[in-house]
Amino acid sequence: MLELLGSGLISLWLEMAGVQIKPSEALEVLAWQSSPGFVLAPDPNPSGATTVQEYLKGLITSKLVAENLTESQGIWMQSGPMLMANHQGTTPLPAASLTKIATSLVALKTWGSDHQFETLVSATGPIVNGVLQGDLVITGGGDPMFVWEEAIALGNTLNKMGIKQVKGNLVINGNFAMNFQEHPVLAGQMLKQALNHSTWTRPATYIHSIMPKGTPKPQVVIAGGIKFAAQPNPQQTLLVRHYSLPLQQLIKEMNVFSNNFMSEMLAESVGGAAVMQSKAAKLANVPEAEIQLINGSGLGVDNRISPRAVCAMLMAIQREAVTQQINVADLFPTSGFDRRGTMQARKMPNATVMKTGTLRDVSALAGVIPTRDRGLVWFTIINRGPYVSDFRVSQDKLLQSLVQQLAVAPNVPPAVTPQSPKYSSPELGAVSRNEILLGGSN
Repeated sequence: MLELLGSGLISLWLEMAGVQIKPSEALEVLAWQSSPGFVLAPDPNPSGATTVQEYLKGLITSKLVAENLTESQGIWMQSGPMLMANHQGTTPLPAASLTKIATSLVALKTWGSDHQFETLVSATGPIVNGVLQGDLVITGGGDPMFVWEEAIALGNTLNKMGIKQVKGNLVINGNFAMNFQEHPVLAGQMLKQALNHSTWTRPATYIHSIMPKGTPKPQVVIAGGIKFAAQPNPQQTLLVRHYSLPLQQLIKEMNVFSNNFMSEMLAESVGGAAVMQSKAAKLANVPEAEIQLINGSGLGVDNRISPRAVCAMLMAIQREAVTQQINVADLFPTSGFDRRGTMQARKMPNATVMKTGTLRDVSALAGVIPTRDRGLVWFTIINRGPYVSDFRVSQDKLLQSLVQQLAVAPNVPPAVTPQSPKYSSPELGAVSRNEILLGGSN
């Protein structure tokens, strides 16, 4: 009974996708599949395969790739359960920043899109006449995007509490980074500078100039130096709880700018490369051999992922995102909706959700593109060779050609429509994310 039900559901799924198959054959199709369950049948429409064949020929004709080196180029395209094109699709290849797709998937599943990392601000003495009689202690909680705006807003919150001076030191403990600098003393030096506008240099002054009009300039003068403490002082009193941007926005910023520091910090927070590799393979339902990671950013050719696994992870992100009332376009740059970061120089079909990857001899592109004839087409292209900028141009032309073959989607599907307004950026430096826990005194 279960087999009949299963074969009926599978054949119905395939029929809805445009693949004609008898119910009695459906489970057989499922059984012969080499992957653990996410591609069920080849696409009867040859557009995808033909377009990719022409693309590979073009790489050889233009001498971007030698004719005997096409095995270093990997491509995978699918629409729902249908495999549209495959060239070296199950071979792990240097994925560069496509590795951040694995980081995004595991982070989203681990914490959820609304999660906020907490940075705690404490004092080791009382506040008397605006002077903190002790140390100001910062306990980091893994926020990968504590930047100038956040520090300026924190300084203004301390001023609002009546704190104008700190008699002791600025003490850093926990997992704290500022401006993508994780060394505690260096991060602490930048924070100390940000809290006191009279010590600002050009970067902090510029950032303040682009913050909302009327943002005050903080003045918290710290008399002592920067210290690192492995353990918090049990006598310290909590003053402020600072909340990071929600994880959804952190992941999007990481992917828009392909920020290596943010991806490394998130990867370490979920347990490191080995944990992430195992979890990503399980969530994407692909063999772990197809996801080989040494870090969370993609720096280094030893991060290897098969094109099939990249698509599977993107689809897994979409499945997880939908359960959290968002979608894949809320986590990656999308053409026509974003114009920042790695999206700027690309010529993508409208509403293409994308992630780029670049090393000295690697150019990679993955994402999803809406079409009229095949719905959402998930794709991964990994090129190996020294002509990185030429590979990018060829990748864009491949997608444009595919859309010409399958026709442009008449409307952008909700599944790839970001919920944030077009061309928007996150609100860094929002005072509302600083929760005052202890009133100061003047």
